[in-house]
Amino acid sequence: MTQAPTAHSSVAPAPAGTVPLMNLKVKIMRFDPEKDKKGRWVDYSIQAAPNDRVVDVLNEIKWNLEPSLVFRRSCQHGICGSDAMLINGRNRLACKTLVRDVAKAGGTITIEPIRGLPVERDLLVNMEPFFDSYKAIMPYFIHEDPFPAKEMYQSEADAEKMAHSSNCILCACCTTSCPIFWVNGSYLGPAAIVQAHRFIFDTRDQATQQRLGIMNQNTGVWRCRTAYNCTEACPREIPITQLIEEVKRAVMFGQA
Repeated sequence: MTQAPTAHSSVAPAPAGTVPLMNLKVKIMRFDPEKDKKGRWVDYSIQAAPNDRVVDVLNEIKWNLEPSLVFRRSCQHGICGSDAMLINGRNRLACKTLVRDVAKAGGTITIEPIRGLPVERDLLVNMEPFFDSYKAIMPYFIHEDPFPAKEMYQSEADAEKMAHSSNCILCACCTTSCPIFWVNGSYLGPAAIVQAHRFIFDTRDQATQQRLGIMNQNTGVWRCRTAYNCTEACPREIPITQLIEEVKRAVMFGQA
């Protein structure tokens, strides 16, 4: 274990009545493929406000303590899904996770890369296997008939069937929390099945049978063992296990 230096804040003391800063110990799993055979824990001591997000903590460490720290983030507002990581043993988005919600007794936060995908460096994983599964379910609108002159009508009831699955942001929190995916990388995983659900239950799409065929393969929906890890990990609160069960029923009966 490596002990990193403490960050010194250049910010003036907070005025009376404001929320005091917390002393944090941030334990990060570091990995440099040029030096390390496996990951190693490195401790960082910093100060942060309870309402700061974990991504703010990581930015503080990278900008002021350890410029070599590697992690992925983009919008930092829970939309792009790029900063998924294991925080205190649970998959979360760093930009949506508040310090006050994860700082353990003594102010300790542990951060690791998400599991089941190759670690490139530190908290950065190779997402290609995840997106290969996504591509496999044909995640695009397919309609072979001539399009009508006006919009393609879909009732509110039909639109409601895919309301949850259309909220997926492809952060991989669900797939990389799945124990089946950890041991069987050929399993398409929860996120791909959710994306398939979005098109299977779209009454305007005409590739339902093709996607049901993909779901019925040995890499598809039947690999799910209903562990509910995926549902608990989803930052968008999508009922993933329920959607997987709906796809299973669609496969069994041959139609959505």
